[in-house]
Amino acid sequence: MRIAVTGSIATDHLMTFPGRFADQLVADQLHTVSLSFLVDNLDIRRGGVGPNICFGMGQLGGNPILVGAAGYDFDEYRAWLDRHGVDTGSVRISEVLHTARFVCTTDKDHNQIGSFYTGAMSEARQIELKAVADRVGGLDLVLIGADDPEAMLRHTEECKTRGIPFAADFSQQIARMDGDEIRTLLDGATYLFSNEYEKGLIESKTGWSDEEILGRVGHRVTTLGSRGVRIERAGEEGIEVGCAEEDAKVDPTGVGDAFRAGFLTGLSWGVSLERAAQVGCMLATLVIETLGTQEYTLRRANFMERFTKAYGDVAAAEVQSHLG
Repeated sequence: MRIAVTGSIATDHLMTFPGRFADQLVADQLHTVSLSFLVDNLDIRRGGVGPNICFGMGQLGGNPILVGAAGYDFDEYRAWLDRHGVDTGSVRISEVLHTARFVCTTDKDHNQIGSFYTGAMSEARQIELKAVADRVGGLDLVLIGADDPEAMLRHTEECKTRGIPFAADFSQQIARMDGDEIRTLLDGATYLFSNEYEKGLIESKTGWSDEEILGRVGHRVTTLGSRGVRIERAGEEGIEVGCAEEDAKVDPTGVGDAFRAGFLTGLSWGVSLERAAQVGCMLATLVIETLGTQEYTLRRANFMERFTKAYGDVAAAEVQSHLG
């Protein structure tokens, strides 16, 4: 399967302040705040839902096609993704804007002050999926992840117009979208991804019940945190897959992206939905054990050993034949 992943491309600049923000605030002067925090460290991480998902797919041996917009400062990030099996040939490079960036400072009480610079992400709406499909010889599935909202809507409409199967995955952007936009994005999707909270929010904003949504999508894939994932299809019994046991809980950031990477890769192998979900849960476990969304290493022997322990010999034999 040729799978394209659309979504935000960004870097995170994370800093730590050894004191407390509250100690620096003067109650009667909050209308004229002027503060500078001397931080102890700066951690720059590669991020964005598009690259996070594609990186995981590349680790599993896939060749995902990243679709999104980045700035003229993208060269180093591109080289990293290329080296890890990601096709970056359809990334639009802005001539005037930097790659999107999240800058955040955290104090000793874990309070945060952050800013998100949209930057080149706003140009994602100018990308035509037909050009992507023509370049790679057609598309079998497009995952439409959190990105510039206008881009998400345009990609969805183009998939519908051109008959390209698509997966709807609003994640962070669901909070700013209204009911009409969400209905447009999910109606006709082959797969609808969300976590449990987002599932309820989708139903609340659209005014559609769970049953009505199931009637409008092929499969509803709901991640359940530590309990794994549930996959539902109208008129069929649901599938539930648990998580593999983690060695440590280091950082949950990017766990959902890793699940999607594993699940999509499983689909590209042609395995069952249950097997694909098991691959996704195993990959998500590697991410939760690592600080950063693209800092884990998939060692195939170790991956299969843990996969076998979690899901059994039969499941492992089927996955092993694809993973190599």
